[in-house]
Amino acid sequence: MSRVLVTVLRAGIVAAFLLGLFAQIVVVPATAAGEVDAFPPYAPLQVPYGTAAIAGVGCVQVALVAVWRLLTLAERDAIFTPRALWWVDTVIGALVVETVLALVVGGHLAVTEIPSPDDGMDVVGALGAALVTVGVGASFALLVVILRQLPQKAARLQAERAGAV
Repeated sequence: MSRVLVTVLRAGIVAAFLLGLFAQIVVVPATAAGEVDAFPPYAPLQVPYGTAAIAGVGCVQVALVAVWRLLTLAERDAIFTPRALWWVDTVIGALVVETVLALVVGGHLAVTEIPSPDDGMDVVGALGAALVTVGVGASFALLVVILRQLPQKAARLQAERAGAV
């Protein structure tokens, strides 16, 4: 594996993780507070939706840590081990949790009468974004589940080859 490629990928993982941390600490709380200041009827939604957003970013961070660990295992030629599968399962779990969070938020938006400062399009847009997130999250989770089978098969083949030698 190219050392330059690994370094660039790790730099990207660190940058994404730190950006997520900034979003969790600064952006989400400030945006939620700004929305409540602009439209006070949103006050009851500030904490639950803010918490869901922070947890969603946390799921992405968990997946980034798992990808970092998988990259380390790939560098050590240990990517076809049960430990690697555990990290792949961690990515799948993070995707599933993120998808469920988006589904809960979308369900809440769909069934709750949420006041709107204008014509209700803010809620419709948020509902659409939540549903798109559910679709994308479910698709990525299924993709990773399918890709998880590749290292399992490779590990079996490697064990068979070692047993034959």
